[in-house]
Amino acid sequence: MLESVDFTRPSLTKEEYKPQRDALMSELVVLQQQAHKRGVGLVVLFEGWNGAGKGGRISDLMYNLDARATSVHVTEDLDVGAAREFVGTAYGVTGFYPLMQEFWQALGPRGAITFYDQGWYTAAMQHLLYGAYGEIALEDVKTGKAKKKVSALAEQPADERHTDLLHCHLTSAASFEQQLVDDGYTVVKFFVHVSQKAQKKRLERLYDDPATRWRVSKKKLTSVRNYPQAYRLYDYLLEGSNFSCAPWHVVNGEDKRAANLAIAQTLVEALRKALAAQPDDDAVAAAAKAQANSASLLEEAAQGDRTPEQEEAVRTSAQAEAAAARARAPRASKFPIVEDFPRIDRVDHALSLGLLDYKSELRIQQDRLNRLEMEMYQKRIPLMIMYEGWDAAGKGGNIKRVAQALDARAYTVFPSPAPTRPELMHPHLWRYWTRLPKAGHVGIYDRSWYGRVLVERVEGFATPSEWGRAYDEINEFERELVRWGAILLKFWVDVSQDEQLNRFRDREQDPAKQWKITDEDWRNRDKYPPYKAAIDDMFRLTSTSFAPWIVLESDDKHYARVKALKIINDALEARLREN
Repeated sequence: MLESVDFTRPSLTKEEYKPQRDALMSELVVLQQQAHKRGVGLVVLFEGWNGAGKGGRISDLMYNLDARATSVHVTEDLDVGAAREFVGTAYGVTGFYPLMQEFWQALGPRGAITFYDQGWYTAAMQHLLYGAYGEIALEDVKTGKAKKKVSALAEQPADERHTDLLHCHLTSAASFEQQLVDDGYTVVKFFVHVSQKAQKKRLERLYDDPATRWRVSKKKLTSVRNYPQAYRLYDYLLEGSNFSCAPWHVVNGEDKRAANLAIAQTLVEALRKALAAQPDDDAVAAAAKAQANSASLLEEAAQGDRTPEQEEAVRTSAQAEAAAARARAPRASKFPIVEDFPRIDRVDHALSLGLLDYKSELRIQQDRLNRLEMEMYQKRIPLMIMYEGWDAAGKGGNIKRVAQALDARAYTVFPSPAPTRPELMHPHLWRYWTRLPKAGHVGIYDRSWYGRVLVERVEGFATPSEWGRAYDEINEFERELVRWGAILLKFWVDVSQDEQLNRFRDREQDPAKQWKITDEDWRNRDKYPPYKAAIDDMFRLTSTSFAPWIVLESDDKHYARVKALKIINDALEARLREN
């Protein structure tokens, strides 16, 4: 793709350039306001060579745009020393957080423009060159002699090991960009290209000026000599990531006027297209009104006693709702699913553990977890434990017994209450990408990202299109976590309907527990058929080979607690043996 840029094309004169530039920027300002009002998010990525002028192009845009609806994220250069501390750890952990976490966290809401001054491709490039297989050659500024060996990746990009690593980065990028587009964002990617001669001239000019030397490290200056190797890698990345949802636009960084016009024209066209695809204001208002009416009817149904006829109507409605939702669920996953994925009808509700055995096993497993957690911390292994389950199944008690065994400084419990307004203005996985444990720490999730395919599906808070594509989005998210090196354990805490009813009644009668039971809990029991259908679809479509579901049979809470601790300990021991 890089060879498509013509560096010999004559530049526009100032008289030719200014009217075109002014007209494009005037239209872009108007389109920005319309996009803000209509909730169209714009993500603009600038990649390119050091010294190519990426920062200048962003600054020119920011000068004209409304700063209240824009943000700029600058991707810092990889800290090679810090990255090397992680090299060789389990599953290729190369940082305290997954590579893509930084870019998810920086993402602005729908209706805003997020500029990335370098992004996930630069991060991938640096990890490929510096993190996994040794540093690329760095040459001494004065002597020009190589100080370090050239990266094997730059010399042998066709090697199977290197190809696999490159593929991982490209699939991560594809997932991120496609999820943004599906959620209402427009993604525009620019690569600012310059020749080796122009890059060398620009960097040396900056380096020679005391006022700008701080902008050019010796590593950047010497990187010019590695231009041919880096060119090859950039070309691989660009060719492999020219996705239909977010194609590349390669611009000539040696001609600032041509670059500014090309960038502005591309953004204008992208926003025009995105706005044209949006429903008009009347359609948006009608949809909001329908959703509000639906919520009101659900609230009325949860109040007061029902006649037998009303109870039967509720059950019939719930069964019809379950059948309709099941028909809209994807037939299969594109990810590898384990053959023995769980099914609600096959859960054994008779499993139990005597009180004396429970007390003994609980202490043994908690002591074991405490020791393993200390070793896990030293080896920087991230542990993520996720709990979903029926109301009153015992999730909270299970979490409490796990946390009790851990150093309070080493874990965080992440609840999943109703999303806030800022969270609703982002993709549904955004709030989980921003709630990850550091490498070596433990994240415990009391309900999770699966809310999109459970409560949001059943209660109508997500459209069939939204929850239908969420299965693969969740699998992509979990694949990123596992690639990063996380031990990811997904627990479904199950309880029979009869036992759940007993626990509901006990809560109502116990003043200390009445806060745990609400009208919503009773209403959810009425919706057992659609919830069961949603759970079975969740197991069928997200019990992947790299993150399978694990059922905790919790009619006997003691049994479920000990089982969870044993599974956590076994997973930790298995990983620690691999290191």
